[in-house]
Amino acid sequence: MITEPIASAMRPASFDDMAGQAHLVGPRGALRRMVNAGRITNMIFFGPPGTGKTTAAGIIAAASGMELRRLNATTASLSDVRDVAAETAGLLGANGILLYLDEIQYFNKKQQQSLLEYIEDGRITLIASTTENPYYYIYDALLSRCSVFEFKRVPSAETVPLLRRALSILSGQSPRTVTFTDEGLSFIAQCGGGDVRRALTLLETMYVSSDDGEAIGEAEVRAFLPEVSAGAFDRDGDVHYDLLACLQKSIRGSDADAALFYLAKLLEGGDMLSAIRRLLVIASEDVGPAYPMAAVLTYACCESAKAVGMPEACLPLANAVITLATAPKSNGATAIHAAQADVRAGRGTEIPEHLRSPFFKGYKYPHDYPNHYTPQRYMPLDLGDTKYYSYGDNKTEQAAKAYWDAIKGTFAPPDKK
Repeated sequence: MITEPIASAMRPASFDDMAGQAHLVGPRGALRRMVNAGRITNMIFFGPPGTGKTTAAGIIAAASGMELRRLNATTASLSDVRDVAAETAGLLGANGILLYLDEIQYFNKKQQQSLLEYIEDGRITLIASTTENPYYYIYDALLSRCSVFEFKRVPSAETVPLLRRALSILSGQSPRTVTFTDEGLSFIAQCGGGDVRRALTLLETMYVSSDDGEAIGEAEVRAFLPEVSAGAFDRDGDVHYDLLACLQKSIRGSDADAALFYLAKLLEGGDMLSAIRRLLVIASEDVGPAYPMAAVLTYACCESAKAVGMPEACLPLANAVITLATAPKSNGATAIHAAQADVRAGRGTEIPEHLRSPFFKGYKYPHDYPNHYTPQRYMPLDLGDTKYYSYGDNKTEQAAKAYWDAIKGTFAPPDKK
C-alpha cells in the first residue's frame, strides 16, 4: 500500500545520497566542507525547484546539532519569526536554532530587515531559499550577511538512477507489477527539466494509474502528458528566467535558429509578455548603436504582437528575433553601468561652473560654432578624463567615430594632430 509520496520517502539523509550539486555537496563541495569544518554561516540558497535546497538545509541542521525550524514566507509573518527566536531561551534551542525560510522573496523589505536582529546576535542561523535571483529580490543588508549558493538543475543522467530506486520502492509497496523501459525512464527524467521532485511525481502518478503488468515506454509517457508539459516551464521560477537568458544569449551570439527555438518555448509556455520585454531590452543592450533602428523595429513588432494576440503574435515576434539576431552587435549602451557605479560611489560632484545655474557663466552654445561643436568641459572635475563609452567596430559606430575624429581633431593641440 502506497501511503507516502515517493519524493518524500526518498528524501536524502546525507550529502552522499543527493543527486546533482557536486559543486556544493560533492567531496570538495562548499557546503560539505563547511559542515565538516563545523562552521555554519547564514546562507541563501537559490535555484530552480526540486534541486535539493530543502534537503541540503535538513542535512546541515542534522550535522550541526541545531534545531531545525521551517517557515514559508508565503504564509509566515514576523510573529512566526519571533516565536522561533524565542525558542533559543529554552532547552530546545540550547545548541542554536537553524531557521529554514523558504521563498524568502515573498518577505517585504521590512520583514527581511527584521531578520537582521536575530542573525546578528546569533540567536538564529538563517538558511533562506528562493527560486528567484537573490540579488534582485533580497534586501542588500541581509544579503551582505549571508553566503549565497546556487543550486543547479539536476542532469537527466543523474535523475534516472533515482527513478530506478523509486520504482523499486513503489513495486515493494504495491501488489501490482508495472515496468518502465529505459527509454521511458529517460524521458521522464527529461520531462523533469532538472527538477527531481517533478520527475519522481510523474513516475509515481504513472505507476499508480497504470494497469497491472503494463510496460511504460516513452510513447506512453508522451501520451500521458499535455503537450506543453513535455519539458520544464515555470513562469515564476528560474526555468522561466533561464529560457529568457537563453533567448538573449542566442540573439547576442547571432544564432537566429536557436533564438527562434527559445522564443517558441516561451510562447508555448504561455508567456508572451516576458519575451516582449526581453526583446526590447536586447535591442538596446546587444544591438544598440550598431543598428539604432533595431529598437524602433523591435518596438513595432512587439506592439503588433500585443495587438493581434496569439497565435498570430508569433510572426511579428519572430521577425523581431531574426532582425536582432542577424543585426550587427554593439554593447555600447552598457557604458551606463560604469557611470551608475560612479554615481553610487559618490563621485562626480564637482560640476563645471559653466554647466550650473543660475548664470551658466562661460558656457558656449555649440550651435553658434561651425559643425555645431566647440570644445568645453562637461565631465565633473573630480572624474578627470573618465571614459565610459568606446566606439564599437561596426560600420555605424565607426562612421560616427570618423566624423567626430575629423571634427574634434581640428581643435587638437599641434602635438596631438
